[in-house]
Amino acid sequence: MPTYEYRCCDCHRPVSIFMTFAEYETGAPRCPYCNGQNLARRIRGVRFSRSEDARLEAMADPSSWGDVDEKDPRSVARMMKRMGSEMGEELGPEFHEAVDRLEAGESPEEVEKSVPGLGPEDDSSLDDY
Repeated sequence: MPTYEYRCCDCHRPVSIFMTFAEYETGAPRCPYCNGQNLARRIRGVRFSRSEDARLEAMADPSSWGDVDEKDPRSVARMMKRMGSEMGEELGPEFHEAVDRLEAGESPEEVEKSVPGLGPEDDSSLDDY
């Protein structure tokens, strides 16, 4: 059941009310604190869903990277954060460690060498593909 957010104009408290869509369209919600009907609808955070293809397409467009300077580790870290948030998934401690070190000014090459799973791995089994 959806949660609708209100602010009671009588007692000035924030109110969360669970209602079905039908109840929302026809009902007049009441404040659970003062029983008042003078409620103002609040719009909290707004989310929208995008397909994985749309997220990947947005990341593939170099114009969306902004002012990335590949020679500046801090700039690379900002881009990585944007790309990480664009994926909408938890990327793990290695990702966060790499971004933190880049933000501190460490070179991408040094970070890549020392963080497990970031650098090229010697896996001869991939030669078969």
